[in-house]
Amino acid sequence: MLFGLIMLEEPYVESTPPSYKGHRYPVEVISHCVWLYHRFPLSFREVEELMLGRGIVVSYETIRRWCAKFGQAHANALRRRQPQSGDKWHLDEVFIKINGRPQYLWRAVDQNGNVLDILVQDRRDKAAARRFFRRLLAKTRTVPRVIVTDKLRSYGAAHREDMPSVEHRQSKYLNNRAENSHQPTRQRERAMKGFRSVGAAQRFLSAFSGISPHFRPRRHLVNAPGHRTEMTLRFAIRDRITGTVGQPTAA
Repeated sequence: MLFGLIMLEEPYVESTPPSYKGHRYPVEVISHCVWLYHRFPLSFREVEELMLGRGIVVSYETIRRWCAKFGQAHANALRRRQPQSGDKWHLDEVFIKINGRPQYLWRAVDQNGNVLDILVQDRRDKAAARRFFRRLLAKTRTVPRVIVTDKLRSYGAAHREDMPSVEHRQSKYLNNRAENSHQPTRQRERAMKGFRSVGAAQRFLSAFSGISPHFRPRRHLVNAPGHRTEMTLRFAIRDRITGTVGQPTAA
């Protein structure tokens, strides 16, 4: 079943759009710029150029402030409309460089490919793994049936202390779902020429992991008409949570 159809079956989630009071640009322009920056590997200057091509003059600095102010709010609202997370979690960590220093991006996705959470840390030891586990449990408010990781020993140690009743499968061949989920982040990392600080990376990736996947349905599972229908629904949801339009009526 399509993700969008599942979302229609979920109970309606009340969500108050963020306030745009004090901004001289209309909400349609602001939300469109935030969407462009988080959906595609574009710089702020490139978004500025795209908007100029549509006859809208807005500086890249203004776009940067919009993304910092509204990006996370939009991502949180989209996450609240996702179906409940699956009971099988795939966890993985990947090396990234931030201002020339090695850091690790921890990521968890469920069996449907939905991003559960990301966390930037400077280590991948037992303490870092436990911190990520506790954060996941608090954020999802649920306990998985199975977790799948690679053979990093930190996962096993953290699992024994924080989720001993959960089945733990360790294999470098079973965790492709989490590893593939890193690809859009890698693409953005190259486009942005790296991140300048841990805080900046965490803030951007937290918003990015909430917005970008919403517009990346599993295209290979549906035909072209089905994909267009799905994307139309996803754009309607985006318009609703950003306040671009009033509440649409379900067909």
